[in-house]
Amino acid sequence: MAENATIVTTVRLATEYLEYLPDNPFRPTMEYYWTSMTDNYSKFDIASWISFIYHEVLYFGICMPAFVCQFIPAMQKYKIQQDKPESFENQWKCFKLLMVNHFLFQAPSIFGIYFFTEMFGIPYDWDSMPPWYDIAWRVFVCAVIEDTWHYFVHRLLHHKRIYKHVHKIHHTFQAPFGMVAEYAHPIETVVLGFGFFIGLFLCINHFAFLWAWLLFRLLETVDVHTGYDLPYNPLHLLPFYAGARFHDFHHMNFHGNYAPTFIWWDKIFGTDRQYEEFKAKHEKLVKTD
Repeated sequence: MAENATIVTTVRLATEYLEYLPDNPFRPTMEYYWTSMTDNYSKFDIASWISFIYHEVLYFGICMPAFVCQFIPAMQKYKIQQDKPESFENQWKCFKLLMVNHFLFQAPSIFGIYFFTEMFGIPYDWDSMPPWYDIAWRVFVCAVIEDTWHYFVHRLLHHKRIYKHVHKIHHTFQAPFGMVAEYAHPIETVVLGFGFFIGLFLCINHFAFLWAWLLFRLLETVDVHTGYDLPYNPLHLLPFYAGARFHDFHHMNFHGNYAPTFIWWDKIFGTDRQYEEFKAKHEKLVKTD
């Protein structure tokens, strides 16, 4: 009974604390634009082609800073594999396959969100908009779920009987750059992409949550593929965040470091062992110099 009373008290205090958190200072501006959208477009429009445009603008917008870095000499000290510079040929090759995947495979899955939201009565209106901290913790839960799905499926895709048929395409570029994040075989796009929707199905309570989760997922996946370990990266404030160096080693080594966002699954199963050895040797060389 005492334990139950403690749990009840903890939940009550946590709820009261959340009620006193400051509201989003941009909320009035967001309300204006959100209500303008919902007043002028149907739910189907918002969930389908507007969401697809949102994905494209976000994806290539997030890719842009690292793309620009290759033309700035001062930024080259942050490039992880400095002996493998980017090339226009590789970037154009990547872009062409991305367009195929985005329009033929990702677009239909995005358009299907409308029917899901209608089936489960997910609201779109501003009056039902949850507070920012509610969206934030739900996004974190989705990130944990997607990271778990990605780790085990990604590791399976490296099996010698599967790798050359599917995942080898993603490893075309040993030194990744931002756009490589979604450069993959269509089968991989669908199978790995399913992890994005598992958490979405469990956590969505408003349509805006979908866009928030998509924003975080694109920020994370592009970041770890940039090929640059940039300073003052806010994503590194996340506990156990893997980061660009962690995933860049996976592209360079082809094995280990299978998780996309967090490091714990690789730690638990020891699939970061080669990375830790490599990092120790690198740190030793830096100290020697």
